[in-house]
This record gives sequence, structure tokens and C-alpha cells, in this order.
Amino acid sequence: MALIKPVRGISPKFGNNCYFADNATIVGEVVMGDNCSVWFNAVVRGDVHSISIGNKVNIQDGAVIHCTYQKAKTVIGNNVSIGHNAIVHGCTVGDNVLIGMGSVLMDHSVIEPNSLIAAGSVVLENTIVESGSIYAGVPAKKVKQLSPGQFREMIEKIADNYIMYSGWFRE
Repeated sequence: MALIKPVRGISPKFGNNCYFADNATIVGEVVMGDNCSVWFNAVVRGDVHSISIGNKVNIQDGAVIHCTYQKAKTVIGNNVSIGHNAIVHGCTVGDNVLIGMGSVLMDHSVIEPNSLIAAGSVVLENTIVESGSIYAGVPAKKVKQLSPGQFREMIEKIADNYIMYSGWFRE
């Protein structure tokens, strides 16, 4: 069973149909919507500030979602896929976003809706990632613009797949 724990008297809250892997950790001031999943060895640590997560969000294996004490909360929109071993820290992630494997998002960065952060990228503090774009590199820079329809279809498919995958573990 996942480690779900209150911190300073505040317990995580979850919507309907969420899946948490046996060794996922979710602590403190975390509010999560419906149809979300937190996978193996992933950590969602709302101990030093709040974490708000929308609907249909998948936090893949080894990812870390955290904040900075009294400085930067984390807000994640709907239909977001956070790749394996990514770090999402004290930032805002809009709807329909893909955060690639091993990426790092720093405090006060803003990932606008319908965007993609390529695997291994580092989004520096205070960076604004433009809607409909792909950012890649260290530090991450805009490399391509995508049409909204093209991108939404890809993100929707990944989010839906993770709902299906989580169903395999409930059987």
C-alpha cells in the first residue's frame, strides 16, 4: 500500500478513481483530482507548501513533486503526464502538458497549456514556456511550435493510457 501520510495535521485529499503504486509516497498538503495515478517510487511531498493536482494526471515512476518552504507552491493542471524521474518543483504546469523523462522544472517556472518539455530538459527558475511549444535542452529553450489539435490528441492519448494501465493493477 502507498505511503499516504499527514504532515503538521494536514492530510492529502484525492478525487475518484485514483491509483497509487505500493511504494508511492504522498504526504502533507496535497489535493489531487479524479483519475490520477502516482507510480512506483514516485514522491508527492506537500510538507513545506501546497501541491494542487488536477484531473487525469499521471506521475510516473521515480518522479518527485515538491515545493519550496514559504516561497513556491506547485500547481499542476488537468491531463498532465509527468515522465519517469522528472522533478517538478515549486512551479505551475497548465493543462495538456507532457513533462519528459528526467526533466527538471524549477521554482516559479510556468509551463503554459498544450506544451511539451523534452526528456532531460532543465526549465530554469522563472522561465515561461509558451503554449503550444516544445522546449528542450539545458537550459530548456523553445525548439518547435505545434498545432493545438496535434498536440492535444497526443497528450490525451497518453493520459488515457495511464488510466488504462492503472486498471491493470487493480484487477
